[in-house]
Amino acid sequence: MTATLHHTPPAPPSPPTRSTSRRDLTAVRPLAAKARRRRAAVDLLGIAVWASAAMAVTLWLTSGSVDVSGPGQVLISAGIVTGLVGTDLILVMLVLAARLPVIDRLVGHDAAMAHHGKLGKPALYLLLTHAGLLIGGYAVEAGDSVVAETVGLWNTPDVLLAFFGLGGLVAVVWTSIVAVRRVLPYEGWHAIHLLSYAAVAVAIPHQLSQGQMLAQGSWERAYWIALYVVALGSVAVFRFALPAFRSLRHGVVVTGVERIADDVVSVHLHGRDLDRLGAVGGQFFVWRFWAPGLWWHAHPISLSAAPTATGMRLTVRALGRGSASLASLRPGTRVSFAGPYGIFTEAVRTSTRVAVAASGIGVTPVRAFLERLDAPPGAVTILLRARSERETFLWHEIVAWAHARGHQVAVSVGPRGRGPASWLAEGDTSRGVTAASVFPDLAHSDLYVCGPGRWSDLVEQDAAAAGLPADQLHRERFDW
Repeated sequence: MTATLHHTPPAPPSPPTRSTSRRDLTAVRPLAAKARRRRAAVDLLGIAVWASAAMAVTLWLTSGSVDVSGPGQVLISAGIVTGLVGTDLILVMLVLAARLPVIDRLVGHDAAMAHHGKLGKPALYLLLTHAGLLIGGYAVEAGDSVVAETVGLWNTPDVLLAFFGLGGLVAVVWTSIVAVRRVLPYEGWHAIHLLSYAAVAVAIPHQLSQGQMLAQGSWERAYWIALYVVALGSVAVFRFALPAFRSLRHGVVVTGVERIADDVVSVHLHGRDLDRLGAVGGQFFVWRFWAPGLWWHAHPISLSAAPTATGMRLTVRALGRGSASLASLRPGTRVSFAGPYGIFTEAVRTSTRVAVAASGIGVTPVRAFLERLDAPPGAVTILLRARSERETFLWHEIVAWAHARGHQVAVSVGPRGRGPASWLAEGDTSRGVTAASVFPDLAHSDLYVCGPGRWSDLVEQDAAAAGLPADQLHRERFDW
């Protein structure tokens, strides 16, 4: 059925109940077991990250170069440790940003990049502290001023490269600050971020040439080099080589552009053996369209329909110059891509019951996700949100899918209700509609949310207040 929240007052939410039928239990158990295995793998991934940082300290402790015999040596030792841990975190950041399939399947690209971002400032602070402590320690040992010691290090070729690398990391972290990032175009931000690869590379020589901790032939040196090979190799393979190979292999081209709303178009693509990509509805690719004025711009866009062996569809809203220009794409335009990415899919389900909340352009991955969703009749409830009827693109496809399978769709159209926690239209908010009243048995459902960031935050808060466990919330974030 389709319920319009504007016109149908919600029933008071009933206490959550769970079906105990043999059929339901049979369906839930495999999903629950898969969810437990995935959580365990995510925990192991987190342990591996912190173990690598601990291993960096172990390198220093076992190297035979530990010396804390005086104030200068204490400063130098502390500088070495902060440098090792800071560098280790930088390498972890590279791995998280490398788009490794195993990491994407476990936590999703958006979560991996969120963790990547959180490590940026701590890593930079550690490396700045590393430089300061070493300069101070060397100055104490030599009886020189900090300025004189800095000039001396500046004249050491390998260390000079390390200074340049540290400056590059400062630029990368500074441009990642939210206030700065908002005013930078994606291309500018991305170009500056490419400095991180150079910054990491130019720091290697001084690590191998200064001191005895990473001495030639030692296991510490072999381990440290292996970390660099894994991190930089992951970036080279999964961010550059594999996308280039797949783009050439599958030969994707634009077959047509369909305008479905004033500022929304669907781009239809054709290629060879696209099923071998393993993409499913709810995932996204990073697309590059080889047309004048577009080839230099990468577009992270979700599929808006389940892919086939020969075709894919994207639906794009004109939110900036880059996305607006896609409406001018011509048939035959060649397309390169990276992906698929994301876990806004059935892979993270824990329950037979599914709740879906979508707003704005967030309906696009939802539309693709639902197309192949395996759920018993009546087990899916969908809430579609728009500020006006002009924003209801693709809704008719979602409603048709739900009606054909006996699922429920509720819509909320109109200006947002008053109050900082309101995520529905004003009329629905004034009647007390909440996540608990829209979605039956929410606490025992999987909730998929996709839409503008602030709106999704409010849905998440309302769902948590209704008793939804955090691991049953699945959210697609449109971040770069």
